[in-house]
Amino acid sequence: MAVEQGKPQAALRGTNHAQLRPDKVVDARGAYCPGPLMELIKAIKAQPVGSVVEVWSSDQGSSKDIPEWVKKASHELVYVVEESGYWRIAVRKGH
Repeated sequence: MAVEQGKPQAALRGTNHAQLRPDKVVDARGAYCPGPLMELIKAIKAQPVGSVVEVWSSDQGSSKDIPEWVKKASHELVYVVEESGYWRIAVRKGH
């Protein structure tokens, strides 16, 4: 699936990514996979259930690897948005 710059690749439950304010933002730009995923996992563990964590990654692999992990870990992928040179990936903690 092509990711249109500035447009959500995935939006669940009709979430408008422009209006959503994440509870925590992890800036992992410059790190390579699995670095951004590990930073996301660390942040998710520290947040209460229902919180939204947004990770910023300049590694294109994160736009695939993080959604796969989210599915396996039974969290919720809120959106994947490609910005200029990086991706914003938001995850809602499910348990």
